Amino acid sequence: MCARRHAWVEIDTAAIARNVRTLKARTARGTLFMAVVKADGYGHGATRAAEAALAAGADRLGVATLDEAVLLREHGIKVPVHLLSEPPAETADVVVAHDVIPTVTTRSFAIALSKEATRTGRTARYHLKVDSGMNRIGVRAEEAADHALWLRALPGLEMEGAFTHFATADVPGDWEFERQVQRFAVAVDRMRSAGVRPALVHAANSAATILHPETHLGMVRCGIAIYGLHPAPSTYQAIDLEPAMQVKARVTLVKRIGLGEGVSYGFTYHAAAPTTIATVPLGYADGVHRVLSNRMQVLIGGRRLGPRLIEPTLVEGVRPDLRLQREEVFGPVATLTTYESFDDALAMADDSPYGINCGVYTRDLEKAWRAFERLEVGCVIVNDYPTFRVDSMPYGGVKRSGFGREGVAYAMAEMTEIRGWILNPSIP
Repeated sequence: MCARRHAWVEIDTAAIARNVRTLKARTARGTLFMAVVKADGYGHGATRAAEAALAAGADRLGVATLDEAVLLREHGIKVPVHLLSEPPAETADVVVAHDVIPTVTTRSFAIALSKEATRTGRTARYHLKVDSGMNRIGVRAEEAADHALWLRALPGLEMEGAFTHFATADVPGDWEFERQVQRFAVAVDRMRSAGVRPALVHAANSAATILHPETHLGMVRCGIAIYGLHPAPSTYQAIDLEPAMQVKARVTLVKRIGLGEGVSYGFTYHAAAPTTIATVPLGYADGVHRVLSNRMQVLIGGRRLGPRLIEPTLVEGVRPDLRLQREEVFGPVATLTTYESFDDALAMADDSPYGINCGVYTRDLEKAWRAFERLEVGCVIVNDYPTFRVDSMPYGGVKRSGFGREGVAYAMAEMTEIRGWILNPSIP
């Protein structure tokens, strides 16, 4: 736990690994798997997430910026790293020096990359981005074949692959998705007819990997799903994912207030009856949306309270006997056994799981990585400090941290009550 604050983030790297295996199992034999670890691994820590994904069978990694790619290389990661956006032409030397596979869309960057590869006597692999209709980055689909022919004439370059990105893969029956699939297929066929044959063609993001196996092609690119979050409600019934992140905070103050008393800015909440409120040290600067005030659910001591978040620090309706020395769990990101509260938060904040997970709780909060393993014991083993894992233990399951001092455990007689300590150093 962070000594500077009573709030922190816990990431279960074994959950990331299990999600990768679950997603990879949906692909055909021979289909490569790219784990996308951009945005600091969607807030989970890029290098730790990358290691967990690779150990679970991921073949390649994807990032959004050159700095993210260099970080992975400096950490000793040797597998192919794809830069999913085209960097400035001035950075071609860094791309070549760190053996990063960049996206190429413009002639200016392609020329700079060719010059640097020729100067250093290397061959720079790249992937051509085809804009099949998302209209963000990439060469327009109808121009892709001509552009690929032009690129082929540049020395020192090798077009290893071509790819596109879907805008609505998570929308069942969407005609624009089908149109993107068709446009990309035609663009690739035209390239091949012109004599340019990319060895690796890829298109599927997390949603397409789960919902559209026909788009898997040579490789899938999974980002949000490897962290246990669904890209959209349409994927919930299709696959079981395990959230890897928990956000925790110690309740710092508990007090009673009377009937009619208001709480915090604007007094948007007034007590309808005498009640107990608790202060949790997380707020706007941690990415907790103010629009969630009086609406979001909170989990404290295994007890779900909601909607009870008065504002991003105050919780109403806690037990009057709540003890402050106990560590508590704060939601909604990866703290509940279902996604219901998380979905509600997304709807209320008008946000996506990408924005919530990258921004909420991760800005200045220290991360603690664990590799929890499932054991056949009716308790929660925590090797560093006492903590609740009730919310992520369906049917009384067990998780054990992968480092720290041995043998500290809680015996769970009920899902919401701690009945005592168990010392069990015999468990490996």
